[in-house]
Amino acid sequence: MRRSGARGRPGHRRRWAAALGVGALVVAGGGVLAGPAQATVTASVPVDFPTHCIPPAIAGIPPIDGTTKASITVDNAAPKVGDTVTVTYTVVEAAASNPVDLALPADIMTPTGKVTVGGAQSTSVTVAGPKKNDPVPGKGTFPSFSMTGTFTVTAPGSITLSPGDYNIHTSYIMELDTPCTVTDPPAPVSETIIATDDGGQVNERAIQLGAASGKAGDEVTVTGSKFTPGADVTLAGRAGDTRTADTATVKADGSGGFSGRLTVSDPATTGIVAYEGGAWDPAKGAGPQAYTVTGGGGEIPDGSQRLNTSIEAGTLSMLQAGDTVEMSAVDFGRGGASRGSLQTVTVEDFRGGPAGWSLTGKVTDFQGPGGATIGASALGWTPVCATKPGSPSTCAAGSAGPVGSAGATLASTPNGTFTGGEFTVDARLALNVPAYTAPGAYSGVLTLTLT
Repeated sequence: MRRSGARGRPGHRRRWAAALGVGALVVAGGGVLAGPAQATVTASVPVDFPTHCIPPAIAGIPPIDGTTKASITVDNAAPKVGDTVTVTYTVVEAAASNPVDLALPADIMTPTGKVTVGGAQSTSVTVAGPKKNDPVPGKGTFPSFSMTGTFTVTAPGSITLSPGDYNIHTSYIMELDTPCTVTDPPAPVSETIIATDDGGQVNERAIQLGAASGKAGDEVTVTGSKFTPGADVTLAGRAGDTRTADTATVKADGSGGFSGRLTVSDPATTGIVAYEGGAWDPAKGAGPQAYTVTGGGGEIPDGSQRLNTSIEAGTLSMLQAGDTVEMSAVDFGRGGASRGSLQTVTVEDFRGGPAGWSLTGKVTDFQGPGGATIGASALGWTPVCATKPGSPSTCAAGSAGPVGSAGATLASTPNGTFTGGEFTVDARLALNVPAYTAPGAYSGVLTLTLT
């Protein structure tokens, strides 16, 4: 048995060699740091597109016309009409850089942006990211960053997702913005999902925000569509699943549309919703659309001193206890289950943000002697997941059943106001070997992906 100390990280994949009682199981693992993900995520395509960026006036430099590289990922690539899909917009390489000679410290950048939805439905998704970044040297390149948001699927068919405009807000000494717009919109499609219709009634209510961020006390314009004509609509701030102190009321017009302004004063607000009735009801509401409160802190009274410290956010990673799985042998002619246990996977979520994570797996066919195979659908698992005491999030094991080539969820944690922790993930494995399968060693590949 070989031991592996490698940890999952963005874009990295590992292959494990493994031996089964009836053959060998080769397992690959990989991790991607991303926004919230509870379902199997398909690989998106990073795209390049021309971008026009306007540095802050204080920088004294002209606009920057460059190229942005970005990708869009989703938490559900095969939703049903009415489902809410979480979208993560990752700027891999920004067109702009630090516009000033002054080096920027860690965790002062707050990105916001838009994702363009096309195909079966057309809309724009507001996305926002946490205030988290590596230090940036003077005039240095901005690091990669990710932003998340949600939209409701309203029509079946192929839905395309393209990166849109984005803004880099920095809060250091002064509040500065570097907005970047797509020069020739829309940008190329980075992700395509396929939506199906389950025949149920669809909530088509939708809202858009005039801005994705602002200082405490700023107003944001909220526009809505397809609400009940004449209905009173509540605009409210949200911190995860909890309502914040920010609220306002508007009335929908004769077509079900409205435009209102919400003053966002609560620094805990991370999103904005709109709903009919006395309390939030996803069937009669829309959102949340991501919103970030920037700056603030107030004046320092005379004779006082402000004491500043910071908690540095870490990464999402996984550690494997080993890379070989020994499974029981099966007799020729009888067939049956070849059983074993997945090498324990420890997931460490030290990001300190609102995003949960998902650990998924998929397997290839098992190749045997003389071209004989055992299909991927023959491998099943029963996942188990434990949460270390004190962790903000709670781990949920995936459903027992086949793994297959399409994949299945091994374990996950949900999005929330504040997430993170340490988790131990295992699974009981069973390969259903048909009777009279040709004797010999069989080998397959199990791929684990952490997002």
